[in-house]
Amino acid sequence: MTASIGEGPHRHHAHVDPLAALRAPGDPPWDVYLTGTVFLDIIFTGLDSAPVRGTESWARGMGSSPGGVANMATALARLGLRTCLAAAFGDDHYGEYCWDELQEGEGIDLSHSRKVPGWHSPVTVSMAYEGERTMVSHGHEPPPEEPARPSPTTTLNGRPPGAGLFDCPPRARAAVASLTPGRREPWIAEAAKQGTRIFADVGWDETGAWDPAGLADLEHCEAFLPNAEEAMRYTRTDCPRAAAHALTEYVPLAVVTLGAEGAYAVDGRTGESAGVPAIAVEALDPTGAGDVFVAGFVTGTLAEWPLADRLAFAGLTAALSVQEFGGSLSAPDWSEIGAWWRKVQSYENQDPAALTRYAFLDGLVPEEDIEAWPRRRAVPTIGFRRPG
Repeated sequence: MTASIGEGPHRHHAHVDPLAALRAPGDPPWDVYLTGTVFLDIIFTGLDSAPVRGTESWARGMGSSPGGVANMATALARLGLRTCLAAAFGDDHYGEYCWDELQEGEGIDLSHSRKVPGWHSPVTVSMAYEGERTMVSHGHEPPPEEPARPSPTTTLNGRPPGAGLFDCPPRARAAVASLTPGRREPWIAEAAKQGTRIFADVGWDETGAWDPAGLADLEHCEAFLPNAEEAMRYTRTDCPRAAAHALTEYVPLAVVTLGAEGAYAVDGRTGESAGVPAIAVEALDPTGAGDVFVAGFVTGTLAEWPLADRLAFAGLTAALSVQEFGGSLSAPDWSEIGAWWRKVQSYENQDPAALTRYAFLDGLVPEEDIEAWPRRRAVPTIGFRRPG
């Protein structure tokens, strides 16, 4: 792992590369490719209970940040992975804010994204209370590309004008896909054909079928990361650990998140399994914690860490993220991970087993804070400008 000073506008913070020892000439230009919808997230926290019809509720805290697929992209970039995002952005103030925050603030490559004139940005309002969240979203599908105005993606890849934005992904070590029951995404098969390792999660099956055959793109995936309820429903089991084993019939590596109990994973290729307990924290805002977990696991997998270390690292990054506002801008970076590791080792009477579980961090985290200033956090308004 190496540390260097990032280049480009606002890139004054130091950068840690977890894949430095593995990089070689001819590698794909990107570590991770993502595509999806970017939302403007407006998060209310400090609510004592769910809003009650006909009443006004006041939140003690609020934050705004890029959301949706931006949660995953930011988490990956903050962990030092070269991240490419293909998404549509509106040309309103919200879209400009999200574009600037991701490209200039986080160093995410948006050359495969496009700005859509006259299209307003999707928005999500998230309300966090009692350790849970309720969300209300609004948005419309972006219009297709105009044949006369191909995106940078079309031009760079030499595809014919009017070609779909996301049909031909760039070469990358890995990609993260969100599977939709009953629907294939052509880019997933194309990416896998190029040698990209696909990590997939899934949303709630609104059809109620919970049929693994409906997740046709699993055949292209290396890893599948559902939560415990999703895993048990897809496998018709009543135990999340049994569900993880059953899922290896469909995908080489199954990772099941267990909420407060941590996570459990099975590698069907080797027969190895691992379980790691969760880190107990006081959650301020759980928005995006699942995305941060996946980002941590992808980082560890690409860095070729042992399975248990990958799970522990993913759980740690997720635990750190829920202590800050917002989904994307709450994601931790290496200096924050290092600060946590130094702090827990300083406690007297610390559980030796817990320290042993995270001892792999000794050779990974920087010995001292390397950030020029604290990471950008979600703030109540999008009107403030970043320093210098």
